Amino acid sequence: MLSFHDPSSRAYARLTGALYLVIAFAGGFSILYVPGALNVTGDPAATFANIADRRGLFHAGLVGDVVMMTAEVLVSVMLYFMFRPVNATLSLAASYARLMMVAVMAAMLFFHAGSLALADGRVPLDSFSTAQRIELAGLLRHVHDAGVWSWQVFFCLHLILLGTLVLRSGLYPRVLGFGLIVGGTGYLVDSVQMFALPEAAALEALKIALLLVVTLAEIGFALWLLLRGPRVASHFGLTPYRKETPP
Repeated sequence: MLSFHDPSSRAYARLTGALYLVIAFAGGFSILYVPGALNVTGDPAATFANIADRRGLFHAGLVGDVVMMTAEVLVSVMLYFMFRPVNATLSLAASYARLMMVAVMAAMLFFHAGSLALADGRVPLDSFSTAQRIELAGLLRHVHDAGVWSWQVFFCLHLILLGTLVLRSGLYPRVLGFGLIVGGTGYLVDSVQMFALPEAAALEALKIALLLVVTLAEIGFALWLLLRGPRVASHFGLTPYRKETPP
């Protein structure tokens, strides 16, 4: 627990970077791999047949979600203390935005559970036919997926604020800050496109490019935290981090 004592230390940065990589691996598994392996676009019946046949993979995806969200909470708080000396207001806002993202993700899991219960018959709805149960389960899955549009807005705000803090701190490469700011808008573009303009090919290409930028920036930031840590503040004309002392 000593790594938590000094937010300006390399040990603290390394722990934050390690948690960032936990988020990347757990999130990549639960958000990308599992849905890709189970979902059949436009065919809820086939999707839930896949889930029934591979229930272990579905449950592993839920575990991945929980691991990711737990790490997200820790990273949100740790980044706040790391960048509070740079700008306390922006750092707190960035932390709240990321925590709001986690709250939406957590709420989305209820729709996951509800759709699964409907599809496999665990909820007694005798007045519903099998086809109606599958359709209702598909609707809950759609509501779950629509939650992505919400959390991406909060995550976009977080990345813009975090990128600004990285730029102002002088403790990390500026290219990472620019990548977080510019690439982070890809999440907002994705939400707008999926919600309002799903047929817009230009937005599709733009969001892919921006999301690639922000992915590289986030991984680069995580690796920098893990392998290098912050530069020495005094070398860049900044006021060194000060530990708060009780009055």
